Amino acid sequence: MPEPSAAVTPSAPSIVDPIVTIKGLSKTYASGFHALKHVDLTIRRGEIFALLGPNGAGKTTLINIVCGIVNASGGTVVADGSDIVRDFRAARTKIGLVPQELSTDAFETVWATVTFSRGLYGKPASPAHVEKTLRALSLWDKKANKIMTLSGGMKRRVLIAKALAHEPTILFLDEPTAGVDVELRHDMWKMVRELRESGVTIILTTHYIEEAQEMADRIGVINKGELIVVEDKDVLMRKLGKRQLTLQLQHPLDAIPDSLKGLALELSADRTSLTYTFDVQGEQTGIAGLLKQLGEHGIDFKDLHSSESSLEDIFVSLVKGTP
Repeated sequence: MPEPSAAVTPSAPSIVDPIVTIKGLSKTYASGFHALKHVDLTIRRGEIFALLGPNGAGKTTLINIVCGIVNASGGTVVADGSDIVRDFRAARTKIGLVPQELSTDAFETVWATVTFSRGLYGKPASPAHVEKTLRALSLWDKKANKIMTLSGGMKRRVLIAKALAHEPTILFLDEPTAGVDVELRHDMWKMVRELRESGVTIILTTHYIEEAQEMADRIGVINKGELIVVEDKDVLMRKLGKRQLTLQLQHPLDAIPDSLKGLALELSADRTSLTYTFDVQGEQTGIAGLLKQLGEHGIDFKDLHSSESSLEDIFVSLVKGTP
């Protein structure tokens, strides 16, 4: 794999090098339910892309269409240069899928199930690659164990090993850490980053806002079958995030003075603190002017602290349609 240039690194993938291109993708079931509505999306080579959305939003339907499990009603998908309909076999060999459900061959050994998964894609036997994959996922010492004897976390690692057995360039992770404990979740995050560094593009769905905020380069939010935003994580935080300054007052305040009511100020229910909300993108925060005006009104404070919107706050506001 060639060394990345200064302008294109794994942590800052380039839009000029797409690996998945989705255009006008729609899915309507026989019941008339519109699971996807004209979705356009480009995934950058080498990025970690997180797809967020409430239950029933269309996340899994989108993944299943790209992976060839569900047929689209309209639109096109190109995966690493191959159309998923016209060049189904070629496209499928470039894609690995780790499903949400922990379903695998309970009576097979770890080694056998991963080796068999590689053969399903017509890949020649490669004990060296299987060993490398198992070692990378901390499964090597479990290679002779039957799947039924493994813990839930280890079974999830086996699913990832199966998805990587045929050396895909694109890996879909559908709720990769659902039902695992916090320690294993952090281990999985580390493993996903290492996969990206090895050249694999990662697309994950998650219910854990913390997961997207920790791992993703870009975030897409889908709701009711529509992709409502796709943005670099940091840009999204800057665009839609808000910062607040909370001042603990020396003395309770009966009411905000009339001359200050034009400011984004809120008095707490117990009248002991003022909260000032300001735009993180604004050239001027207005804090200096606020403090000066408070002083002019004889409003003293004994402490202050600032806070910033979390990705969860932004996600909730987007889904509710009130950014």
